[in-house]
Amino acid sequence: YDMLKQSLSDQLKADNKDLEDEKANKAAAEEAKATAEGDLKETLADLAASKKALETARTSCMQSAADHEESMASRSEELKALAQAKKILEETSAGAVSQSYSMLQVGSGMRSRADLARSEVLTMVKRLAKQQHSAALAQLASKIAALARFGATSGDDPFAKVKGLIVDMISKLQRQLADETTEKAYCDEQMSK
Repeated sequence: YDMLKQSLSDQLKADNKDLEDEKANKAAAEEAKATAEGDLKETLADLAASKKALETARTSCMQSAADHEESMASRSEELKALAQAKKILEETSAGAVSQSYSMLQVGSGMRSRADLARSEVLTMVKRLAKQQHSAALAQLASKIAALARFGATSGDDPFAKVKGLIVDMISKLQRQLADETTEKAYCDEQMSK
């Protein structure tokens, strides 16, 4: 009987030890599960935020691409008009330097082919500014008008400054075009990922 009692007592101790080990393992597993569930929630929140950021970037890039196409068309029209204005100036101002100008001629209206050319250039730039709703072109037209009125009194080539303004405007438009092209390329690259 003592041996049976001892055997059962040893078995009970071993079973109790196994029970304690199992309880400890269960507690550790529950703790790991709680940590994993917390990590899962955090990961899901990060995923949702990343998806939202991606969608925002896509929308922004798509808008940027559409704006770029619209801007390209507008710039193309501006560049064509400015090139035409420059061509008219170059064609009509060949002899303008050799002419003498006075205050009477400035205020008296169109008396020469050069005056007509100035008027044509000014009209074309104003029309383009109105069509394109371009403040930059409207400002250029204003500068051309001021030069046409007051620039010829100094005896210099009255078209030199106008040509310079047009060349400056073309350069500015080309720089803006390059910047927008770079931005569009970046967006296209990001959208392809």
